[in-house]
Amino acid sequence: MRRLKEILLKILDTNEELRVPAGEKLLEYAKRYWKYHDTPIVAARLDNTIVELTRPLERGGTVEFIDLRCLDGLRIYQRGVLFVLNMALKERYPNCELWVLHSLDNALYCELRCGGIPHPFSEEEIQWIKARMNQIVAHDLIFEKGEYYKDEAFKIFIQHNDRDRIKLFRFRKKKTIKLYKCGDHYDYYYGYMPPSTGVLKWFDLVKENEGFLLVLPDQKDPLTVSRPKPLVKLSSVFYEYARWLDVIGVRTVADLNEIISRGEREVAELMIINEALHEKKISQIAEQFANSGARLILIAGPSSSGKTTFAKRLLVQLRVHGFKPLVISLDDYFVDRELTPRDEEGNYDFESLEAIDLKLFNEHLSMLIEGREVELPKFDFKLGRRIWSGQKIKLERNQPIVIEGIHGLNEKLTSSVDRSMKFKIYVSALTQLNLDPHNRITTTDTRLLRRIIRDYKFRGHSATDTLKMWPSVRKGEEKHIFPFQEEADVMFNSAIVYEWAVLKIFAEQLLVQVSPEEREYTEALRLMKLLDYFLPITNLEDIPRTSILREFIGRSAFKY
Repeated sequence: MRRLKEILLKILDTNEELRVPAGEKLLEYAKRYWKYHDTPIVAARLDNTIVELTRPLERGGTVEFIDLRCLDGLRIYQRGVLFVLNMALKERYPNCELWVLHSLDNALYCELRCGGIPHPFSEEEIQWIKARMNQIVAHDLIFEKGEYYKDEAFKIFIQHNDRDRIKLFRFRKKKTIKLYKCGDHYDYYYGYMPPSTGVLKWFDLVKENEGFLLVLPDQKDPLTVSRPKPLVKLSSVFYEYARWLDVIGVRTVADLNEIISRGEREVAELMIINEALHEKKISQIAEQFANSGARLILIAGPSSSGKTTFAKRLLVQLRVHGFKPLVISLDDYFVDRELTPRDEEGNYDFESLEAIDLKLFNEHLSMLIEGREVELPKFDFKLGRRIWSGQKIKLERNQPIVIEGIHGLNEKLTSSVDRSMKFKIYVSALTQLNLDPHNRITTTDTRLLRRIIRDYKFRGHSATDTLKMWPSVRKGEEKHIFPFQEEADVMFNSAIVYEWAVLKIFAEQLLVQVSPEEREYTEALRLMKLLDYFLPITNLEDIPRTSILREFIGRSAFKY
């Protein structure tokens, strides 16, 4: 095929069309359009595919420049800052390894492990690292991308004492590996990088536990770096799970792949261990409730966190402790349709707290806790209004009320009940498994894959449908759930160490159906590339019927 001498680009910032030579890079054109952006441009979207500004163009299309007000832009910025951080650390601690473990609001919790043991930082060391990073940023060094055959890349990894990467790529089918070089430093990052270090001006470092927080810009205010508010409970759950992964020897995808490659017996054992951990935690939560003196259990968490299965397993454990829990559905306390608040686009906002008849709900809670009889309502979704079921209930002494819903941790939901009578539980899939020390798997991605599969299997939605809805779902979580997570009395981590190897079987065939013509193709492609690192677990029979994973892949022992 004859190579095109010119390609046509349509720039969305101005809708102008440019004819440029094939092989041209977008970097120089990006500088021309920076005036239309209030934050640095770090990459571009060519039609529905992300391209780096330093990549030679082989085809034309519509160009949308990506800055820090875009989630993809923040991801790219984050990788660049992590690269610079590792450059600084390698200068001072050449025999130690940076581990990026989890996020806390707009920060990443990191540890520097020397011989597998976290290095305790002094304030002086933190300031030195930060100053060195600023020097690297000021030098505006280029991120160079190179493609290497595996044996060449492995030699580079060995020279840099980076054997975790060799383990990761040993199971990948591709013959080549793409590495980034900046100065004399080589590194691998899953995803795209900014053009140079010069755009990476906004970050901070703060001592935290056995490591430190790398504080990054927020999407709402990208040019301001604010230290996150303390998230003590959430941080402790992440920390505990990370140490548990260390104990069982599954810190990275490479470790998981090693187990899968050894056969079904070891995979089954890993499943049993993970499910035993969940059962132990749920039993402990039931015991904590039993000792709390509370009468009301409130369960909340973001989408696809496994709240429903958790709640059903908790009910079993409560019965083991001698309780007869009563489950009340918040959906039955919706206000009539015409009274439902609307969002900015004029659609009914069923996630708003005001979509619930708080007055009636609190009256019923107070009456039940006082030992009085209550007739429970039923919401008719076809009619869009409440009807009365005739079902009357009265609590017994050993009968706690269990309520699951997004507003469970918000005190306004149950304002009539004294705080001492409430036991609040936050549930989320707080994933701690890393691709490798520098590349983490986000909790959001785990939940998104779960939801894509569940929406298809049980709601008839395509992956495109779910990806279209996801930003709105995330917006609701940011507003109604995350601000209240530290209000929880206890947190339950529903992450399953082996689940990505199972989700891969279901998700890949759904994601591949997302059309390149759809804007969601960018996200589908990113998730497919991420799934490509995992060996699949094909024998699903060993997954217990009570597992939280069954809520998403099917054949659960519980009815939903």
